[in-house]
Amino acid sequence: MYIYDLTLEKLIDYFLKHDEKKFYATELFKWLYEENKRLTDFDLATNLKKEIREKLKEDFTISTIEIVNKESAPDVLKYLFRLNDCEHIEAVLMKHDYGNSLCISSQVGCNMGCKFCESGRRKKVRNLRVGEMVEQILLVEQESGLKISHIVIMGIGEPFDNYDNICDFIKIINHPKGLNIGARHITVSTCGLVPKILEFSDFPYQVNLAISLHAPTDALRKTIMPIAKVYSLKDLMNSLDIYYKKTKRRITFEYILLDNVNDSEKDALALAKLLKGKNAYVNLIPYNETSTLQFKRSNPLKIARFYDILKKNNITVTIRREFGGTISAACGQLRSKKEEV
Repeated sequence: MYIYDLTLEKLIDYFLKHDEKKFYATELFKWLYEENKRLTDFDLATNLKKEIREKLKEDFTISTIEIVNKESAPDVLKYLFRLNDCEHIEAVLMKHDYGNSLCISSQVGCNMGCKFCESGRRKKVRNLRVGEMVEQILLVEQESGLKISHIVIMGIGEPFDNYDNICDFIKIINHPKGLNIGARHITVSTCGLVPKILEFSDFPYQVNLAISLHAPTDALRKTIMPIAKVYSLKDLMNSLDIYYKKTKRRITFEYILLDNVNDSEKDALALAKLLKGKNAYVNLIPYNETSTLQFKRSNPLKIARFYDILKKNNITVTIRREFGGTISAACGQLRSKKEEV
């Protein structure tokens, strides 16, 4: 087993099953996640009995991923990790004035098939384990020397296609004895898996939900996002209404602007109409072009016009600050470069 897969509750169950006190689970959890500990060997947990440490060594491994490449630009670091089955994933550290945000991967590849996405171009191999997501944070903090204050589950993969592991991951990183990252500093992004949005509305943590929308109509969305052929915008918006009614949490809508695809004034007006009256926040994203996909980024004037139309229609909107223009910025691009050489 992989020690970072276990929430504190599951670790307690493990110790109770072996007729040991819950206290040992709490102490081990602190050894795993406290900044001045972060053990790499169970023998370092000196306040655990020797026989417990020996049992832990028999039953668990600690580390299973490693950093194999890093690219940097002002205020951004992009990491490539190799997993123990020799697959690769990515994470991106972005430095903001409010803290350091890490965008992590949730799967090896992705089956959602969004036409503009480098990750979707290369199909899903498997889900990431809970610990493989946790270790992305631990290794980046160790390598960079920086404290991560915000987590965005928006890297390679569709998080809600790995739902149970995502929920355990959030429990670990949010726990006061874990990484103690505030729930409101954690964002989960989905392209719109309606049943999982409804299920997530009952998840008892005040994390943020972001929707990869990228088109204001079903007809347009179907041309660039296969998920739209399964769940219509009506289905999606209905599920989000239920989510908001239960959680009272504002929903972010991500909208990548693609030149001559979804960036017209007509598209902006349609988006404003779709979101009218909702507690919504739109994040306009300049597209990161790749050599393998035909899409191009919208020009600055069109981006500004799109933004202005939304503002004039009382939609809360920002244009995402760009990071890493000189590195492999597109999600999945660093992995593709490594595995397609």
